[in-house]
Amino acid sequence: MKLTLRVWRQKNADAEGAMSTYEVDGISSDMSFLEMLDTLNEELILRGEDPVAFDHDCREGICGACSLVINGDAHGPERTTTCQLHMRSFKDGDTIDIEPWRASAFPVIKDLVVDRSAFDRIIQAGGYITAPTGAAPEAHATPVPKPDADFAFEHAECIGCGACVAACPNGAAMLFTSAKVNHLNVLPQGAPERETRVLDMVAQMDEEGFGGCTLTGECATACPKGIPLVSITSMNKEWLRATRKVAKR
Repeated sequence: MKLTLRVWRQKNADAEGAMSTYEVDGISSDMSFLEMLDTLNEELILRGEDPVAFDHDCREGICGACSLVINGDAHGPERTTTCQLHMRSFKDGDTIDIEPWRASAFPVIKDLVVDRSAFDRIIQAGGYITAPTGAAPEAHATPVPKPDADFAFEHAECIGCGACVAACPNGAAMLFTSAKVNHLNVLPQGAPERETRVLDMVAQMDEEGFGGCTLTGECATACPKGIPLVSITSMNKEWLRATRKVAKR
């Protein structure tokens, strides 16, 4: 395959960025999208040019590090992570636009790499269980109703890639935050910090500068792990419950 790539290049966080055009040839349809970028970078290095910086780690669709907007879609035309997107999704002669996540809370570091530490700070605000529990308990020591277990597992699938933010017209992080709140709040182990968790994490999310949610649903459509839109309404109920409970104290 021969492709025309229009890639966002930005030297650093303070520099002005712009799209640069590259031609790549000999691309196999079996390559992953990141392998195609590796091929481009090998050519750039051989020409003495600066390779394109992009985020990646496991390349198995697990870590959420790969984060690209491809032809206007977070992670590209398939509902998967960028590292699991293959070049058979494109045609010979295609022009492909490749950009970083676009959100004020995700500033560009270089080229296609953005700073997603805002997600880390949301987790640090309450996405954990602090109650001392000692050694790992017997698996069946704490019964969990199957609907609750299924709900928790569904939300625990979030890999924190940020596609929800990139796809949202408002740059909201509600789907990410709700996934992290819900998967702990529904479990018995998360009950002691149920109220403080949702209040603190939502407050941190707002402090990070993410946009407001208007339930357009683009986040759930782009999510490679299928976190449902109902996750947001569930978190809103948790937030209202916690707010009322705190107000009564």
